[in-house]
Amino acid sequence: PGMSVARSSSPALSGNCAALMPGFANDFETEALPGALPVGQNSPQRCAYGLYAEQLSGSPFTAPRGANERSWLYRIRPSVKHSGRYRATEMPLWRSAPDDQAPKAALGQYRWSPIALPAEALTFVTGMRTMTTAGDCAGQSGIAAHVALVTAPMEREVFWNADAEMLILVQEGRLTIRTELGLLQIGCGEIAVVPRGMMAKYIPHGPVRAFVCENYGAKFTLPERGPIGANCLANARDFKTPCAAFEDLEEPHLVTVKWGGAFHRLELAWSPLDVVAWHGNYAPYQYDLRHFSPVGAIGFDHPDPSIFTVLTAPTESEGTANVDFLIFPERWMVAEHSFRPPWYHRNVMSEVMGNVMGEYDAKPDGFPPGGLSLHNCMLPHGPDEKAFDAASRGALAPKKLENTLAFMLETRLPQTLTRYAIEEAPMQDDYHACWSGLKKRFNGTPEGDWS
Repeated sequence: PGMSVARSSSPALSGNCAALMPGFANDFETEALPGALPVGQNSPQRCAYGLYAEQLSGSPFTAPRGANERSWLYRIRPSVKHSGRYRATEMPLWRSAPDDQAPKAALGQYRWSPIALPAEALTFVTGMRTMTTAGDCAGQSGIAAHVALVTAPMEREVFWNADAEMLILVQEGRLTIRTELGLLQIGCGEIAVVPRGMMAKYIPHGPVRAFVCENYGAKFTLPERGPIGANCLANARDFKTPCAAFEDLEEPHLVTVKWGGAFHRLELAWSPLDVVAWHGNYAPYQYDLRHFSPVGAIGFDHPDPSIFTVLTAPTESEGTANVDFLIFPERWMVAEHSFRPPWYHRNVMSEVMGNVMGEYDAKPDGFPPGGLSLHNCMLPHGPDEKAFDAASRGALAPKKLENTLAFMLETRLPQTLTRYAIEEAPMQDDYHACWSGLKKRFNGTPEGDWS
């Protein structure tokens, strides 16, 4: 009884962490008990230990080999034992696209101060606060952007999301994710990706604030590097997938599922996290964003922000993402005779941005860690007055941006604000004022007016 963890030749990240296997989208195999995995076939007449063979598919059976996602699970009880007793339940602050309760919001750029961690007990499910939605979860297109406020563990509760895979970025605290296939543990500046349909318990170690992206579309993958070549950005070896771990607990468990934007629950007399062995490529993973190796200008000018893409979820249009996940980490700024912060911009893509730690160079004021902003399709954005003035007048000596990490979710779809984002979250009503001091410098001369 209790949690059994597989041995692995790959070292654990820390002494209190389960063994992890390196690589991105590899075909893994792992067993928590010796001989639990069948050899040479997927579905033997009788599985070892009296286990049940079950396939979990993340793609159609006929998807091309490179896009085919599936894992074979060998579990104590088949998941059909979880059927027939679901009842509807309400999670009013977790919204899905299209959000029929979203009020009409005035067109403009938006920014929010950090949402305070509450004193009340909130699990990963009850503490989810949706800020924006885009697309259609039933049509498997678009995203939702959330802030998760987690102060209570799901010790005898399990959640699975049939609508989306979830990318979870911890901003404060530390979170254990106990999935069907094994244990993930992430802290500030680390991400976990939980595939669509995978059951998990979410256990905070102290209060946790996290940014969460629900990706309704094609699963996240690594972006093509193009002329960058074979190295840098996010390297496949730095992604970690858990070894098999299982619970054999004959204790009541509450299972919550999100399906079609609605929530349903059932009660079980045991833990459904009972996968003793598994093999395949449809699996959860974690990644430490400190391992991202940025590239940038070492001569002049500011490259497009696409060079900071960690993961991308593609669409049928080449080069156009359902969602890109980008980060702006510690890095050197060395470009000569150039404006170094992000330039002013209007973009067909919509951008949700959050600050994880430190100061974001284009917004030194008003955007503290935990803060969030939205710059929707074709709405202009860029450095505030303070950042513009400093970048325009400062000496262009090499400078390292330290103790900084921000992220961006960029999608091809316009994003809709939720009622919570408009009426309850700490919106900065004066956000637009950060550009009010940008004055006219044109005076008809090549030098302009820099007085």
